[in-house]
Amino acid sequence: MRRSLAGVALAVTSMVALSFLIPLAALVMSLVKEQSVTAAEQRAAALAPVLTLTTDPSALRESAASLDATEHLVVHLPGAPAIGSSRAPAALLERAQRGRESISRQIPAGWICLQPVVLPGDRVAVIENFVPEAELTRGVKASWAVMLLLAVGLVGGSVLVADRLGAKVVRSSKRLAQASHALGEGNLDARVEPMGPRELRDAGVAFNAMAHRMTELLAVERELVADLSHRLRTPLTALHLASERMAGSPESARVEAAVGALETELQAIIAAARTPLAVGPMGHGLRGTDADPGPAHHTPGAPAAGPRCEAAEVVRRRTAFWAVLAEQQDRPCFLELTQEPAPVSLPDDDIAAVVDALIGNVFRHTPSGTPFGVRVVRTAQAVELVVEDAGPGIPDPDRAQSRGSSTGSSGLGLDIARRAAAVTGGSMRIARGPLGGAHITVVFALAPPVPSGRRARISRRRTGWPRGR
Repeated sequence: MRRSLAGVALAVTSMVALSFLIPLAALVMSLVKEQSVTAAEQRAAALAPVLTLTTDPSALRESAASLDATEHLVVHLPGAPAIGSSRAPAALLERAQRGRESISRQIPAGWICLQPVVLPGDRVAVIENFVPEAELTRGVKASWAVMLLLAVGLVGGSVLVADRLGAKVVRSSKRLAQASHALGEGNLDARVEPMGPRELRDAGVAFNAMAHRMTELLAVERELVADLSHRLRTPLTALHLASERMAGSPESARVEAAVGALETELQAIIAAARTPLAVGPMGHGLRGTDADPGPAHHTPGAPAAGPRCEAAEVVRRRTAFWAVLAEQQDRPCFLELTQEPAPVSLPDDDIAAVVDALIGNVFRHTPSGTPFGVRVVRTAQAVELVVEDAGPGIPDPDRAQSRGSSTGSSGLGLDIARRAAAVTGGSMRIARGPLGGAHITVVFALAPPVPSGRRARISRRRTGWPRGR
């Protein structure tokens, strides 16, 4: 491209220079010739008044010398020899004398000017001024050389400017191409510094935005895989408990081995999904963004357009599921739901995932027989989901809320709850509760009121919640 631009500049400027240089050279030659002829005619005309006053050869030679034309100025007196060396053809000289007309014409050796002068007695004298060929082209070659030098400088300068501009375009294009190849080969950290013409700068900015968006989408997809894999642990927990009840039967060992293998595979998927991308740590991001429609199933932190559910009703259904497993492990289960409506701007699946993640952590990280409780509280501007247990608690709450940082597990359960709360504008708190173990509060912002439609009221049910709460 760089050579092409320089070649185009060379061709265009050469054509422009030639289109001006050739006519200008001819004009210079014409002007020099015209000036020389005009000067010769003026010298002849200047000698004519002297000739009308005297025909003395000495006076005429003196006058010619004063005009700086001694060599080429000749006076032809009637009936006398010419004063000076004449170069005029005889025919032209006779024509000027008889016809009494001024003649200015080119001859083989140069240019001849004949000026007739009428003397007393009706006699005619002729003043001849000869201009040599060298006089007709004096300074023409120097002028041509200057014009040629200017033309070469103009062409060279335009080629140099085109080359510099082409270098910027080529350098910017090469960097954009290199970054594109690097991104295509898997280097998600590849970026380009916008430079060059405005169009290429815009292309560089668009490339950087595309690359950044790509890394965000990849991070979101990896989180989605990890979150969905984590949600499969809920049925796995049920299978574990079922296999424990089958202990001693011929099928129990096989079922337990199959469940263990499946859980190992899920843990491997979660670990692979949590492996940092090539670009390094990225913001986790959430589904539901403009360029990321996401899969058909929902995951916490990715509500579809206009989602809405009754949090208390979803918590009631999921707690009923876990209550069966708690009964099998002799775990006292306490449930308290608000009497007021608890609308949240999340799909049912997201709230269910939060409940499963928090209660699943209780089953995985506390021994059998450890009591736990679930409570939904409606405040003026939020809905609070509280899950607490009487286990050992969480020693480092801040580290536990970092995705993948919890020791001894995948560390995704608390992150699922935190991100789901963040989507609605809420938050999550971890403390030690009255039961002595972990006390996790997930705060969801209330969904905006619906203009019309039914709003079901959820009856308040309290089962065995410890006194003094």
